[in-house]
Amino acid sequence: MKFSPTVLTPEEEQLRAEVRQFLAEELPPGYRPGLGIGAGSDRKFSKKLAARGWLGMAVPKEYGGQDRTAVDRFIVTEELLSSGAQFGSHFVADRQTAPTIMKFGTEEQRRYFIPKITAGELAFSLGMSEPDAGSDLSSVRTAGTKVEGGWLLNGTKVWTSGAHENDYFAVLCRTSPLDGDRHNGLSQLIVDLRSDGITINPIPFLDGGHHFNEVVLEGVFVPDDRVLGELGSGWMQVTSELAYERSGPDRFMSTFGLLKCFIAERDPASLSTEQQRVVGQITARYWTIRQLSLSIARTIDDGGAPAVESALVKDIGTRFEQQMIEWIRDVVEIDLDPQQGSMFELLLAEATLSGPSFTLRGGTTEVLRSVASKGLAR
Repeated sequence: MKFSPTVLTPEEEQLRAEVRQFLAEELPPGYRPGLGIGAGSDRKFSKKLAARGWLGMAVPKEYGGQDRTAVDRFIVTEELLSSGAQFGSHFVADRQTAPTIMKFGTEEQRRYFIPKITAGELAFSLGMSEPDAGSDLSSVRTAGTKVEGGWLLNGTKVWTSGAHENDYFAVLCRTSPLDGDRHNGLSQLIVDLRSDGITINPIPFLDGGHHFNEVVLEGVFVPDDRVLGELGSGWMQVTSELAYERSGPDRFMSTFGLLKCFIAERDPASLSTEQQRVVGQITARYWTIRQLSLSIARTIDDGGAPAVESALVKDIGTRFEQQMIEWIRDVVEIDLDPQQGSMFELLLAEATLSGPSFTLRGGTTEVLRSVASKGLAR
C-alpha cells in the first residue's frame, strides 16, 4: 500500500480557479447548498458543466471526452462538493460507469453510451446491492436467464440512488449456476430503468427526502448487446469499478458545507476555545484525507489500480464525515429543525438525518477493512 505526496501543478490550480469562477456565476446569492452527492440533481446544470468540458474529463476525445486526467476530475469534483451544487444527475455515470464501459464494454456500447454521458444527457444508477447482499456482492440473487436474443432478469436491487430519476443502471447478476465459488458466474447487464417489468419503490429518509430506492425486476428483457464485458466476469469488473467509487472527494466532503456555514455564520472572535479546537481538528483531518485521496488520483493517472488504497481512504473518509457531525453538534446549543433555522442549522439537521448512510455507500466499514487488511498482508 503506497500513498505518494503530491501537489497541484500551476495548470491544475488554473483549472480550480476556472471552476470557482463558473460556480460563482451559476449559483445565485443565497443559494441553498446540499450535502455531497445527495445535494440533488439538475440536468441543466450538468449540461452546462459538460459544455465547459468538465464531464468525461478522462475519457478519450473520440468518444466525446477531454483526454484529461483523474486529478483534473478530482479538482472539478472537489469544487462542486465545496459549493454544495446539484450535480447528482451525471455523477455516477461520470465517476464510474463511463470508465467501466470504456474498459470492458464493446465498441458499440462505447459509441452509444459514452458521448451521451459526457454531454450530460444520460444518467446512470448502480445495480449492485440487494436486500440480503449489501457489501457481500458475491451473494447476489438477481438472476439472468438466457432467452432468444437476450436475457430475462428477475430479482431486487436496493439502495439504488437516483433510480427514480435516472435512465439506466448496470446490474450485477448471476448468469450461470453456482459452481462452488460464488465469485464465478456473475455478469453485468446495462438495463433501461424504464423497461417493462421494473418497479421502483422509494426508500425515504426520516425527513421525507428521497434519494434511495428499491428496484424490483420481474421478467425484464435485456438484449445481448447490453451485456457489459464478458459473461462470468462481473466480479472482476465490479472490483475494478469500486476503485473509482471509493477513492474520490465525494467520500470525505459530504459535510464540508456544514463546516463552511458554521464558520461563515460566526464572528471568529466569538468562537469558544472548544469551538476553535473542533474547527482546527476538522481542518487538519480534511487536509490529511484529501492528500491521501489526491495521491490515489495521481496513481490512477500513472496507470495504477489502487483498489486497496481506495478501500482504506473510503473507510477513513466516511467515518470522518460522521464524526464531524457529532463534533460540531457537541459545540453548538440549538434545537434542530429540518424545516427552519439558519443555513447552518438546516444543514446540521440534514447531516444528522443522512449521516448514518455515509458508511454504507460504496461498501461497509467492515468490508473495507477486510479489503485493506488483506492488501497489507500481501
